[in-house]
Order: sequence, then C-alpha cells, then structure tokens
Amino acid sequence: MANIRICVAGATGWAGSALSKGIFEAPDLELVAGISRSHAGKILGDVLGFQGITAPIFGTVPEALETKPDVFVEYTKPNSAKSHVLSALRGGAHVVVGTSGLSDNDYREIDEVAKEVHRGVLAVGNFALTAVLLQKFAEIAAKYIPHWEIIDYAHSDKRDVPSGTVLQLANRLSQVRESQLDIPLGEVQGPKESRGARLLGSQVHSVRLPGYVISVDAIFGMPDQKLILRYESGTSAEPYVNGALLAIRKVGTLVGLRRGLESVMEF
Repeated sequence: MANIRICVAGATGWAGSALSKGIFEAPDLELVAGISRSHAGKILGDVLGFQGITAPIFGTVPEALETKPDVFVEYTKPNSAKSHVLSALRGGAHVVVGTSGLSDNDYREIDEVAKEVHRGVLAVGNFALTAVLLQKFAEIAAKYIPHWEIIDYAHSDKRDVPSGTVLQLANRLSQVRESQLDIPLGEVQGPKESRGARLLGSQVHSVRLPGYVISVDAIFGMPDQKLILRYESGTSAEPYVNGALLAIRKVGTLVGLRRGLESVMEF
C-alpha cells in the first residue's frame, strides 16, 4: 500500500513543526509539502534543523496542492483557515483541521463542500489524547449531573475565545443536554458578564494569563458534592503529535465533516 502523502500548512509553527517531524518518522506517511509564507522557497528540514526532511516549503495553498497530497493538515490562523480548507478540498485532498477559531457556520460550509467533492474533513480542537478523554468523561458525567460550568485557560496573547478544545467540549455536551441554571441569566443581580458566556447550553469562562498554555476545567455540581475534570497541557507540542497522526490516517475513510478525534476512536 502506498504511503499517505501529506501537506502541512503552518509546518514551521509550534505545533506544525513537531507534527512534521512525526510524519517524517512514520513509516506509512510521506511529507510532500509545507506551507509558510515567511520561509517559502526553502526546504523544510533546513528550517526545522531536522536532517532528512526534504519537503519544499510553499507560500500559498495552490502552489502546495500541485504536489498532490492525499491529506492537507491545516495548522495556521483562524482568519485564513477556512479558505485553506476549502481550497484543499477542491484540490482533491482530505483535510485535518487543527486550527481553532472556526465558527459553526464555517463548519457547515466546509461540510457542504466536503460532501460535494466526496472528501473527508476531521476537525479536532485538541489532538492530545488526555484532552480527548476529558471530553469523553465529561459527556458521560453530563448524562447524570445536570449542573456544570467550563473554565477555559490559555496564554495571554491567545485571541480566539474560547479555545478550540472548549468549543469542542461545549459542542459535545450540547448533544447530551443543556446545563441547568437555578437562577436564569436574565434574573442575575449585577453584571451578567460575570456569569460567563452561554455557549451551546454551557456556561463558559475564559481566562487569558501568562503561564498557561491550554487548560480546561469541566466542573459538575450536585448537592453536597462536585466532580472536577481537568486537562492541562505542557509547554511542548509533543502530546499533540500522536493524535494528529491518528487523524491523518483516519480522515481518508470519511466523507463530509467530523468534529473531534474521538469520532474516529474506539472506546
């Protein structure tokens, strides 16, 4: 069986560089192109300081798609991610989305195009397996505990709120039910913003401070007891590599959009 050919958009970034090395070391995968406007025209291995990676770096998606990748990995910025994904789909590639900040409307459009061209898209808010397990456990807890709130922590210069991890968590919990509020938001005394944002049926509070990378608390409360599920990321991108490689291997079996790594995992 031929290796899966891959293009990584954002290949020289924090997460993309670690993934590029992981792809290079995988025996069934082939890294054929990277995208980085600031390093266009260079060889990816030279930029990353990793001997053996010979994939060229392109400045635009159309140029990179000329290498005919089977899978396009989107790891750039929210303001360009949708156009990259749609271009990749129309160029014949399946797509793995690791960029956060896309809206539900964005994903509806992406799903329509993916079905139209008979390609798969797997959008993952967080590739770390521990984050995937938190979401699975939270989904189970929501079936039994009607009260919960989510605290979203990230570094101070992260622009999108909440994080992709929390967007995905809220989306999954919405499939179970909405969280119960004993005092409706319209009856709160004081600034309603202090209760956080109502997102897909969950109360979400986003904290942006130096010292955090990505962390999530899903807090469930019952009379005289509570359950706190916490995910904390470290400072390296290594925890995201294995999950991203799994997504790359699975996305070719899909048609249309799937959200969340757990959608292609067995529990």
